[in-house]
Amino acid sequence: MTQLADARGVYLITPDETDSARLLERVRPLLAGTTCLQYRNKAVDAPTRLAQATALQALCAAAGVPLIINDDAALAAQVGAAGVHLGEDDGDIAAARALLGPQAIIGASCYDQLALAQRAVAAGASYVAFGAFFPSRSKITPRRANPELLRQSAALGVPRVAIGGLTPDNSRPVVEAGAELIAVISGVFSEADPVAALEAYRRCFQHQ
Repeated sequence: MTQLADARGVYLITPDETDSARLLERVRPLLAGTTCLQYRNKAVDAPTRLAQATALQALCAAAGVPLIINDDAALAAQVGAAGVHLGEDDGDIAAARALLGPQAIIGASCYDQLALAQRAVAAGASYVAFGAFFPSRSKITPRRANPELLRQSAALGVPRVAIGGLTPDNSRPVVEAGAELIAVISGVFSEADPVAALEAYRRCFQHQ
């Protein structure tokens, strides 16, 4: 059983921050309200990613928050992260499981496809991510998921992450449809008060 088996809440994803000290400063006050943190940075080189991931792993360990590394199982193993998130072109789930071990959290992007999620779970994924539910400020997202997909995926037996353009105003129907986790980047990090923004997302899970 992985660390996310019964998780609910905000799945926070880091922004493309080139200043490592500033990245830590931005993340630190948010960990108390975060269910898990994904390190994703497309703007820096490999040595910087290693340094940032190592520092974030120390922060997350102290806060009791699982750190997931985006796209790179080898980096996850190197820094002792809780797991890895894999897109459709980012490697094999079984290979990541073999590298990281039975307790690792291995997530899979499944976009708008239930069949892809079913295959990912069969291959050993710990959770599946569907999206984008709405146009995203963080990346181009041509594929669209909808709440019905969450209802159809209830029998998968793993947590489901919703991602893409989610705001505190539009997330509650997605949660009500079955998303155990809502993934956010700019909806928190681009706000004037990120802590308050995070708390607004957390309220979407109240009375569920």
